[in-house]
Formats: sequence, structure tokens, C-alpha cells
Amino acid sequence: MPAVPRLLRAVILGAIAVAVISPAVAANADPSASDIQRQIDQSNTAFEKIVEQYNANGEQLKATQAQADDLNTKMAPLQSQMDAAYANVGRIAAQAYKGGGMSPMAALLSDSSTDGLVDELTSLDHLARAQQVDIDNYTRMKSQYDGQKKKLDSVLAQQQADQQNLAAQKSKIEGDLANLMALRKKAFGTTRTTSGGQTAKSPPPAVGGGAAAAVRYAYAALGKPYVYAASGPYSFDCSGLTMAAWRAAGVSLPHNAAMQFNVVAHISGSQKQPGDLVFYSGLGHVALYIGNDQVIHAPHPGAVVEVASVNMMTPYGYGRVRG
Repeated sequence: MPAVPRLLRAVILGAIAVAVISPAVAANADPSASDIQRQIDQSNTAFEKIVEQYNANGEQLKATQAQADDLNTKMAPLQSQMDAAYANVGRIAAQAYKGGGMSPMAALLSDSSTDGLVDELTSLDHLARAQQVDIDNYTRMKSQYDGQKKKLDSVLAQQQADQQNLAAQKSKIEGDLANLMALRKKAFGTTRTTSGGQTAKSPPPAVGGGAAAAVRYAYAALGKPYVYAASGPYSFDCSGLTMAAWRAAGVSLPHNAAMQFNVVAHISGSQKQPGDLVFYSGLGHVALYIGNDQVIHAPHPGAVVEVASVNMMTPYGYGRVRG
């Protein structure tokens, strides 16, 4: 599972640019309400990119760690088999060359019958050769595993470093957003932002199959706050909401919008049905379609899970969950 340092650096640099610009503008005397909202929107966009990359990196970390755990599981018995084979060779050598009282060469030179001794040595030699073949095979397999483990350890280290960088950028943008929200409260009397959607709960539409459970879950999440990297039950980010909704239907999705797009069946807008996923912002945002040209989504920090128009932004694409 390759790391994505170039993409990560690009995302971080973009976030830094927004984070640096926003506080400077916000520090001006009495910024207008429209200026404050524009800065909040810019920060939210940067924040969502960081969050989705953080989620993607977390999915990669889980996959890499699972590979490493599987490799360690395979290596443990292999090492035991190698140790046992070496021990057997040692016992065979001891039996062949440390016989009771008289050495094998002395026995061959004596007047005694050597047939039994020769037979025994031949059998021991065959056993030793067989054990050596096993040892060679084990050694070759372990060498391959060691090479894989070295690569996995390197990938894990890079992914963990990426995760720390993303977490640091997320904290910086959160701080900038907090300052902007304070200005927003001064200008508008509230820190809550919205995409113009609705949070009032109403009976979900009649839907069949696994989509029914996903849509019911999304309806139950209305009004719950956006929290980065959260997947319920009390808060969500955009891909965390769609992941949790379909998890309620017994289907596992990755916690990242772009990754979800890669595992669903792609459909056209005219084919969309309740339970389908709608993707936006170049795969930076995802929502759950509920019918009547509406979606439920977790918009951004400061907002809550809400119902919105499917065309709240220009859709990037549509996907049907394979369940």
C-alpha cells in the first residue's frame, strides 16, 4: 500500500496558505459579514481536504498494519520449523558421530560385522539431507518474508509520519476556524453555519433492501454535529456518515470519499435511488441520496448533519453500494 507524500505535501501547502491568509484578513478592523463568511468557507474547504486525506491515510495505515500482522503470523511458525529442523540435524550428527564407546571409523576397521553400522549411517545421512533441504526451504522463505517486512515497516513509518503532519495541520486550521467563528458570532449572533439545508426529522421514504437501513440511519443522524474523522454515533464527517449509514446495513465502506467512489458501482444521475452515494468537490465530499433530489450529508465544521439539494454543488459522480 504506497504512501502518498507528494499529494500530502500539496494538500498541506494549500491548507497552510489558507490558514495563513485567513487570520491576517480576520485581524483587520471590523471585517464585513461577507468577508467573515468567505474566510470561513475557504477554511472549511481546506479543512475538508485535510480531513479526507487524514481519513484516507488512516485507511492505508489499517491495511498496511493488517499486512504486517499477517506476515508476522506467517513468520512465527516458520521460525519454529527452522529451529526444529536445526535441532534434528544436531541430534542426527550427535547420534552418527558420538556413538557408544567406539567411533564409526574404528568400527569399520574392526573385525566386527559392519553391515548394521553402515545401514545406520546411511539412514542417518538420508535423514540429515532431508532436514537440510527443509532448512534451505525455510531459509529461502524467511528471506522473502524479511524483505516484505522491511518494505512494510518503511511504508508504516511514512504513513505514520504523514498522519502526524495531517493532524498538526488539522489543529492549525481548527484554531483559525475558532477565531473566525468568534468573529461570525459577533457579526451574526451565532457561530452555527449551514449549507442552507434542513435538519428537521421526518419519516424516511419507503426504501427496499439494504438501502432502507442506510437511509434510516442517515435520517436518525440529522442534527448531529460535524466532527472531523468521526463516524458516529454522536458526530460525523462526510465520509464517516455514509460509512456509518451503510455499516448499519451490514456493508463495510472505507472512511474516505475517494476510496468509497472506488468501491461502488458507478451510475448515472438519472439512475440514482435512495441509498446511493453522491460525490462532490473532486471526490472531496460525499452525501447519501434519499430521493426527491435530496441528500443527507455532514457539511463542515460548525454545521450539523442536514438534508440538502442533490445539486447543492455540482455532483462529481454517483455510486451504488455493492451489498
